[in-house]
Amino acid sequence: MKKLAFVLATAGLLGVAACHKAPQADAVENAGDNAAASLDNAGDALSATADNATNDAAATLDNAADDAHNTADAVKASADNKADAINNAAK
Repeated sequence: MKKLAFVLATAGLLGVAACHKAPQADAVENAGDNAAASLDNAGDALSATADNATNDAAATLDNAADDAHNTADAVKASADNKADAINNAAK
């Protein structure tokens, strides 16, 4: 029950915070989220493939998966920073 209340409170706060965003910032943030999700999915697929590979190939695939996840994090952070810059310029 506490988790549900927390989720509802968070959703309400996000809704209020969204009121102060420029539409361009939302577009940048959404594009970043989509790109990051795609990279995360690629990383997950590489990890799953690594589970069925030989030792040498598995290590290479695991490294590629880690790189994909790290790139996803970087893309998300970059999009968030650009969205923040757009919002700050709009104020």
